[in-house]
Amino acid sequence: MALARGRRSERGVDYWPGFVDALSTLILGIIFMLTVFAIVQFFLSQEVTGKDTALQRLSARIAQLTDLLSLEQTDKTSMEEQLAQLRATLATTEGERDRIKGLYDNLSGGNAAAQDKASELSGKLDAEKQVSLRALAQVEVLNQQIAALRRQLGAIEQALEVTEKKDRDSQSRIADLGQRLNVALAQRVQELSRYRSDFFGRLSAILGNRPDIRVVGDRFVLQSEVFFDTGQSVLKPEGRAELDKIASVLLDISAKIPQDINWVLRVDGHTDVRPIGGGRTNWDLSAARAIAVVQYLISKGMPPQRLVAAGFGEFQPIDPGNTEEAYSKNRRIELKLTER
Repeated sequence: MALARGRRSERGVDYWPGFVDALSTLILGIIFMLTVFAIVQFFLSQEVTGKDTALQRLSARIAQLTDLLSLEQTDKTSMEEQLAQLRATLATTEGERDRIKGLYDNLSGGNAAAQDKASELSGKLDAEKQVSLRALAQVEVLNQQIAALRRQLGAIEQALEVTEKKDRDSQSRIADLGQRLNVALAQRVQELSRYRSDFFGRLSAILGNRPDIRVVGDRFVLQSEVFFDTGQSVLKPEGRAELDKIASVLLDISAKIPQDINWVLRVDGHTDVRPIGGGRTNWDLSAARAIAVVQYLISKGMPPQRLVAAGFGEFQPIDPGNTEEAYSKNRRIELKLTER
């Protein structure tokens, strides 16, 4: 026993079992931490998609560390450095996880906004569909109305064609009636011209070949001096005698003219340009002389509806000169047998 104690004394204190225990404890702690890290890694791998490469690198590092531990590396400093590296890697991984989680949250929010936008667009699309349906209905109604209008237009065109045909027939009849009327009027004019010629011819024969009484065209022209004194509108006795002759011819001719010929004897009074004074104008004088002739013929039996009195004053001269001869020609009474 003494020898054994002596040998133990010679060998000194044996620290190896304690060191093994400490190292085992450290390894167990590291293994525990690695186990926790593996669990965390599992949950991170479930939450973080698309980071398989980073986790694979971490798994490789963990496997390498396990291999190193399995080889019972004793360098505590190296183990601590490796543990620090592992912690840094873990922190980096956690930061990456947080960043990816933030991106995922943003993506989720963006998806919600996109869904809202899609819902809004879908609502607008439905509204546009409703508007399109209403527009199609209106178009259909308009098409029906257009078809009805076309039918009405066709009926109107047919009625217009019938009306135009009737109008053409009416125009033809009117043209025919116009031609017949023109022929009848021409006949009436010719007939009236015949009576006018007869009237003028008989007057010329009765009144004689006098220079102060003449036929000019379709008018019988008598100088005013035959009937009136200068500047007067009262018939002279010799003028009445001449009018008696004219009245007798008129009464004879008017009895022969058919009743359907609407004729009148127009008596026109004319003066020269010289004023007459007394507040009267030449127009007044010419009209008063024409009226005096008409009234006398009525007194002789001429129907009033066959007589017309007109005064022209000095405004229709036969001779525009300013000599006494020109003045004498312009002072006149004209008789014209014409249609009314």
